Amino acid sequence: MRSRLIKAISLFSYLLLLLYSCWGSAAAIENKNTQVKQAIIEAMNVFNIPGISVVVVENNQITLNQGYGVISIETSEKVTSDTLFGIASNTKAMTVALLAQLVDQYKISWQTKIVDILPEFKLYNPAVTQDFTLIDLLSHRSGLGYGAGDLMIWPNKTYTDKELYQGLPYLPQVSGFRTEFAYNNVMYIIAAKAIEKLTNKPFEQQIQSHLFQPLGMKNTWANISQYHAQITTQQALASPHIFANNKLTAINSHYLASFSAAGSVLSNANDMALWLKVLLNKGKLNTSKNLYSAPQAEVMWQPHTIRPVSDAAKKHDKTHFSAYGLGWFLNDFHGLKLVHHGGSMFGMVSQVALIPEKNIGVVLLANRQSSAALNALYREIFEAYLALPEKDWITYYHEEEKRKIERESSRLNRLESDLIKPSQPLLPLKSYAQTYIDKWYGEIIISLQGKKLAINFSKTPGLKGELVHYQDNQFIVRWDDRTLKADAYITFKTNADGNITQASLKAISYQTDFSFNFQDLKLLPQPIRVK
Repeated sequence: MRSRLIKAISLFSYLLLLLYSCWGSAAAIENKNTQVKQAIIEAMNVFNIPGISVVVVENNQITLNQGYGVISIETSEKVTSDTLFGIASNTKAMTVALLAQLVDQYKISWQTKIVDILPEFKLYNPAVTQDFTLIDLLSHRSGLGYGAGDLMIWPNKTYTDKELYQGLPYLPQVSGFRTEFAYNNVMYIIAAKAIEKLTNKPFEQQIQSHLFQPLGMKNTWANISQYHAQITTQQALASPHIFANNKLTAINSHYLASFSAAGSVLSNANDMALWLKVLLNKGKLNTSKNLYSAPQAEVMWQPHTIRPVSDAAKKHDKTHFSAYGLGWFLNDFHGLKLVHHGGSMFGMVSQVALIPEKNIGVVLLANRQSSAALNALYREIFEAYLALPEKDWITYYHEEEKRKIERESSRLNRLESDLIKPSQPLLPLKSYAQTYIDKWYGEIIISLQGKKLAINFSKTPGLKGELVHYQDNQFIVRWDDRTLKADAYITFKTNADGNITQASLKAISYQTDFSFNFQDLKLLPQPIRVK
């Protein structure tokens, strides 16, 4: 009897201890989340963000999953964990996961040459073309410049696959092959083509059936067209927001539809939580199934292209190394390995960040394009969850962003003052009005309309504008769509006879999205055909 009593007391004590431990753990999580929620609300106010959705996964459990604010300032509908956002470049890691499956199936290796999959693939140098591997395709070490070729898909696309391939060899080399990091979206478009060739399925179908469905991501879509084509009631889709005329404005968007494997996926916090779990479990779906194997997870998260470490990162994040893996940025963060990636489009931004050693991951989705806000917030979350040294990241990033904006505004204001002054081009306006050809982009038409010059990028419907004279043979291109924030210099070169031999473009603002890769254009006047 005494023995039974002792056992009963021991069991009761154990249950009390377990209950106390669970209560203590729940209380600790709630305390962390209180800090996080306060940070999110503060960030929304400071950075003027209408809505944010956040999910945190720790030790395979969802510890925070909540929406804040509204999906659009025009409707005031609340953001929830179901609200869809464009995740933009966070699509890239999903593309890599699909390729990892094919590596696991021995259909390819990470060292497979791209020409062995896509014989039509060509770059600036035949030797580079022949040696270009899958890892080269995914790790931004091609030797091309930042955003090279993006004007073939950005802001919108009319290029056929054939035209895209035809343009690739003419994209200029700006660094040694495999020597420097330069972010490139077009290489991920090629990755989609490789997946299609290897599986005999469209990329959209492959990612739906081999990633979204196995994970149970029932409200995630390969692109905006797939979302609109669904038969069931559509999930609420967050509206992108930008500042236009110093006023926050909701805009329509194609959600990077033409970016395919580089950035077209739409998802929400609930579904992204499932993605976080698989990532933290190195590809495991459950005890018996993998999305991809642990060895492939290691390849994804090991450095392939080294990146410089800024003084700010050394000081504030205790960073000693920075690199790019396959679809992921990598660096150390207060002695821990940080795996992360951002995704940005007009009026919308996403952030995925993981610390595998602590089994914690974060997804942030916002409907205003402020990478600074989400960079601040994921650090605030890790600070709360990992008891890191406290720092007011929101104030720090806001002040950094404000300094950049003020510095750039001052520079642009000086330019506007210069444009007020009377100026006269060196040639008659009709001399500039010609059809120009760039070998990788194609045709760009400058026409004389009354007393003004107009420019039209033939393959990019959104790029139409006016040329305003600046100085000598240099003009300012002002796009009709003022939300682009991508005005550019266009400079004409002439020969001794005063005939135009070449035109080149360069973005005016340092804050212009690098996907406007105007600097890679080499425009040559098209000879007038004699009838």
